[in-house]
Amino acid sequence: MRAAYIEELGSPDVIRYGEIAPPRPGPTDVLVDVLATAVNPVDTFVRSGLFRTHVDFPFVVGRDLVGTVAETGPGVTGFRAGDRVWCNSLGHGGRQGAAAEQAVVAADRLYRLPEGVDPCAAVAVFHPAATAYLDPCAAVAVFHPAATAYLALFVHGRLHVGETVLVAGAAGNVGSALVTMAVRAGARVLATAAARDARYCAELGAAEVFDYRDPDLTEKIRAAAPSGLDLYLDTAGVNDLETWVGLLALRGRVVLLAGPRTRPVLPAGALHTNDRSVVGFVISHATPGELAEAAAYINDLPGRGVLRPRTIEVFPLSAAADVHARMEKGELHGRRAVLRTDLSAGG
Repeated sequence: MRAAYIEELGSPDVIRYGEIAPPRPGPTDVLVDVLATAVNPVDTFVRSGLFRTHVDFPFVVGRDLVGTVAETGPGVTGFRAGDRVWCNSLGHGGRQGAAAEQAVVAADRLYRLPEGVDPCAAVAVFHPAATAYLDPCAAVAVFHPAATAYLALFVHGRLHVGETVLVAGAAGNVGSALVTMAVRAGARVLATAAARDARYCAELGAAEVFDYRDPDLTEKIRAAAPSGLDLYLDTAGVNDLETWVGLLALRGRVVLLAGPRTRPVLPAGALHTNDRSVVGFVISHATPGELAEAAAYINDLPGRGVLRPRTIEVFPLSAAADVHARMEKGELHGRRAVLRTDLSAGG
């Protein structure tokens, strides 16, 4: 089969595209014919070695896929050939990735696309005003950010109805999902983003949107939440804990979702005297049960027109190395890059 794979850790140019042996499912696995796979920042972390995890070479890159069941192992129930499915947890912990014509997925990490929904639009889930179905690439474009947002809010952030939440980097892929889901959960949502994205964040439901470059940002947030923030989620990777912890309410929480190279100052006194907490979170360590919980939530959304990708760029699978390079240069900020297995190199 054709795949985007690596034989060593390194820069984007270590990614190769070509023929490798197709995978074979074990007793509790499912073989999936892959239609599309998304490229996520964490894929670049694994490929470069920044995020250390077990890797068997040749290693197929990528986390997310949408496709069709080709074959099931003898111990698998609940799936059969022809079923439309998705997964968002390959390419980590010894699991081969999704950027290939076929992939093996453990049955407990595989989910059906909602009945009656075109696979192209199954998890096309960001913009609340959007209702039209999308190209097939849209189905895979939101698995990772939507599941990340769900787990950050409800598992690690312990969000409750009526709380005040601030989403930093609210116009991005994960940030957009955080805003939308928090609003749906009954929270009052504040957001930081670039000035040009303020309207978009407001359309998602943010009560107030602040320019992250504003020199008075901290004081404006404090004025908007005089009783403090119950939950602060950062997708931008700034991780200014010295400032953020001071904005929290009693028992307020900070969830860190980005910035693996940051070394912030930890204001321990303000944490322990106010029952506040700081939690690091990466979806790579989510349990199958947590992922299934997030998947059930996500699968309930397509028919409601709640979430949808803001912008998608589609590439052939052969362009994986170039897409990784563009992502590391920041050229894909706010956009979802999707690799299609059915496009030619010039397609």
